[in-house]
Amino acid sequence: MKPVDTGFEGLALYPRLLDEAAQQALVSALMRAFEGTPPYRPRMPRTGKPWSIHQTNFGPLGWVSRPDGYGYAPKNEVNDASWPAIPAALLALWDDLAAYPAPPECCLVNLYDHPGARMGLHRDEDEQALDAPVVSLSLGDTCIFRVGGFARSDRSKSFRLSSGDVLVMGGPSRLRFHGVDRLVFGSSRLIPGGGRINLTLRRVTRPG
Repeated sequence: MKPVDTGFEGLALYPRLLDEAAQQALVSALMRAFEGTPPYRPRMPRTGKPWSIHQTNFGPLGWVSRPDGYGYAPKNEVNDASWPAIPAALLALWDDLAAYPAPPECCLVNLYDHPGARMGLHRDEDEQALDAPVVSLSLGDTCIFRVGGFARSDRSKSFRLSSGDVLVMGGPSRLRFHGVDRLVFGSSRLIPGGGRINLTLRRVTRPG
């Protein structure tokens, strides 16, 4: 299980790490879990502008967008329900790839469910445990993923992420800017209704 060279130290790409059967099983588990915590459309802090994607979370903590900024919360603030447990297959993925002495506390679920869905350049920096990597799994439609430097204006490069691909952002690349330029909508039939699901596993608090 060797990653391909992305050109960035600490940014490891494992193409098609999950086979088709594993992808289908995981999507079925996600669809069942969505019944209790359906994906919702977050809004930007301050402006209140709705995002082009839908989100939800699994785990003890969920990543949320509030009027005063971003952070983590133990409950879904839309329906005041606890987030469901992180699926076992994703915990196993973390154990295999993260090389970190504590389990993830959040699995952020991003649902790109229409052709115009995208994610602007950003950094994952709301966690205390920045020494832990972010382990990201793509399911469904292929996307054009962009990664840059440590300032939004730094030079960047893009490559495709396909269903079953796993990307690990850690070490020197943990705080690189990254985003999703666009979907290749209709490139997969995995997700009911079409689109892409991105699952990002994060350790939020420092162990101990």
